[in-house]
Amino acid sequence: MESTKIVVFKGKNIRKTIFKNEWWFSVGDVVEALTDTINSTDYIKKMRKRDSELSKGWGQIVHTLLIKSALPLQHVQYRIELTTI
Repeated sequence: MESTKIVVFKGKNIRKTIFKNEWWFSVGDVVEALTDTINSTDYIKKMRKRDSELSKGWGQIVHTLLIKSALPLQHVQYRIELTTI
């Protein structure tokens, strides 16, 4: 059973979905909620550039899922497993 929902954190929407019986969250949405940045992609790129260990392990902790969004098309978003954090 797969389900995609939105959770609100500090008044910001964070997309989440159940995949293989685990909750997965949009990394970009979480970064925006925690940092108040308007460009999470740029923020993440800069964060990875400053932290070489994070950059090396990025592919192991952040995965891509195809999810349904409010738009008519489906979009690929970076997701991270809650258990990985």
